[in-house]
Amino acid sequence: MLLGGLAAALLSLIAAEPARRGLFDSWQRLAPRAIDGRNVVVVLVDPLALKTVGPWPWPRYYLGRLTETIAAQKPRVIGMDMIFPEPDRLNPDQFVQLYPEIAPAAAASIGNLPSMDTIFAQVLGGAPVVLGRLGIAGFGSDPKSLLLDPEIDGRPPPDAMRFPQVLASIPQLDDVALGHALVNGPPDADGIVRRVPLTVLAGDRPMPGLAAELARIATGAPKISWQGTTAVIGPHRVPTDDAGQMQIRLGKFPDTARYSAALVLSDKLKPGTFTGKVVIVGLGAEGVSDVVSTPLTPRGYGVFVQAQAVDAILRGGWLSRPGWLAAGEWIAGAVLALVIALAGIIRRHWPWLLAGGIAIALPVASWALFDGPGLLFDPARPLMIGLGAALALGTLLFVRNRAERASLARELLEQQLTSAVQEGELVAARAIQLGMVPARERLAELDPRIHASAILEPARSVGGDFYDAIRIDADRVLFVIGDVTGKGVPAALYMALSKTLAKSVLVRESGGLAHAVDTLNLELLREADDAMGVTMLIVLFDCATGDLGMVNAGHENPILLRPGHAPETFPMRGGPPFCVCEFAYPEERLTLAPGETLILITDGVTEAQDEDNRMFGVDGAFTALAAREPDENAQGQQTVDRLVRAVRRFEHPTEPSDDLTVLSLHYRGPAPPAPPA
Repeated sequence: MLLGGLAAALLSLIAAEPARRGLFDSWQRLAPRAIDGRNVVVVLVDPLALKTVGPWPWPRYYLGRLTETIAAQKPRVIGMDMIFPEPDRLNPDQFVQLYPEIAPAAAASIGNLPSMDTIFAQVLGGAPVVLGRLGIAGFGSDPKSLLLDPEIDGRPPPDAMRFPQVLASIPQLDDVALGHALVNGPPDADGIVRRVPLTVLAGDRPMPGLAAELARIATGAPKISWQGTTAVIGPHRVPTDDAGQMQIRLGKFPDTARYSAALVLSDKLKPGTFTGKVVIVGLGAEGVSDVVSTPLTPRGYGVFVQAQAVDAILRGGWLSRPGWLAAGEWIAGAVLALVIALAGIIRRHWPWLLAGGIAIALPVASWALFDGPGLLFDPARPLMIGLGAALALGTLLFVRNRAERASLARELLEQQLTSAVQEGELVAARAIQLGMVPARERLAELDPRIHASAILEPARSVGGDFYDAIRIDADRVLFVIGDVTGKGVPAALYMALSKTLAKSVLVRESGGLAHAVDTLNLELLREADDAMGVTMLIVLFDCATGDLGMVNAGHENPILLRPGHAPETFPMRGGPPFCVCEFAYPEERLTLAPGETLILITDGVTEAQDEDNRMFGVDGAFTALAAREPDENAQGQQTVDRLVRAVRRFEHPTEPSDDLTVLSLHYRGPAPPAPPA
């Protein structure tokens, strides 16, 4: 962002000047300066004057009459925005040479007539006239040979225009004028005139610009003084640029302050038209005028630029761009860039709002400073710096986001690969876990006197529920259902341990079921940590009699299904879950009659929850088990499936919260049933 702001700042040094000109020109067109014509008027050699007197250049006789008529109304000063570098071509001696056929007597008579330059010089000597001069590169007069007035005090600005020679009026006229001033006023680089020089260097000699000299005489100041880039002209302190040029806030020069030279020569002007005013005589006709472009008019006359410059000096209509204001532009740009940087750092909306407010305030401040004190504050530079910082921030965020997206894509790919591997491992683990419990086919073939069926559905890929069926002898089968604390891989690992120990201990011990269960609890206590526990319901089924010996270690009580009766819970005293403490678990007895079924479940049935966090409960299990299958051979399997479906419908659309296991033991009778006819 620093590099972006610096790049924009460097770009502003190149591109800001055209943008600045365009902006300030827009301000001028939006609010041109009001000019009332009370201080300055213009006498124009316009098409009407050319039609009345003749083509330009006029004989000095008519220029003398024009000047004399203006001077008769007592103006403060008359400025000639023109130069007379050659004698009048219609002087008597010049006229005689043009026509050699004139008789000698007539030629002598004409030659005795006074020179028109002499007549014009006499008028100039008696009137407050300032004649124009032009700084040129060659074929002019040496500035050292010219009369200088007035005195210019102080050192002009360092970049003031300098010309080696000067084009002046003929000495006969130049020597009698009240003042002299340079009329040079080159346009800016785009060809538009926005400023006039107040001092020009002719060789090493400072000479006043026409507007400055006319304003000096109008205010009665003895000299023009320079204090840095400020010109002091009487009571007025006029700021300029480093070239000593004053930028004008232009306006429309009023029609009431412009007069045709033909009207002046006709003596039809009202008395007092020029009294106490600055009068500038200039050219304003096609082919003879000084045509210039200004911010307000693409084609105008240079004499009106000089007139507006004089009026600006006398009334305070200049524009200025002091150094502190330019420094303020850089500071504003730095502040805007810092606010944008803050927005990028803290990732909040309010710095962007602040930056937007500053961006809007800058042109508003520029307009207020222009229309008020006439200061030229350029908002383009700070806006360019802010834009450069914003673009750099955008580029940075784009690159960073791309890098982050690429990194996330790599991580996602790695996670997908890892998940795929883990999924494959979990699928294999699930298959292994489900392979550790007897399949339905094996349960169905345990003994023809009973029909056993079971289902195990882990909440995750693997879980902590388990069941088992172990034949002890010809009539007895041991059934075990258990639930390890927790879910997932840790529970599955401890489940495998618990199942293996249960099978080993319960089959090996010969001291009775209660003694075998106590031994199993002690073994599990030695193998488990404090965080592990396992509930277990152990059933020793005598297929010859239907007698069941049961031990309950913190497990759900079994549900008894009797034909013609509602499902009911078989209450058991039992004891705590294994791995909690040493405990003497009692053996409890139950006898199943033929046709009766014992349902063993884990808490994945009773504690199943719906989306409103309601539990399925024992009542839900009773409702699902209340129906009876017409086919006795299907009692176990379809009863298990019906209960599991009811639980899953209850949980939908939520995910299962715990492993679910159901084991059904249906007693057919002491002898195998006869096959159907």
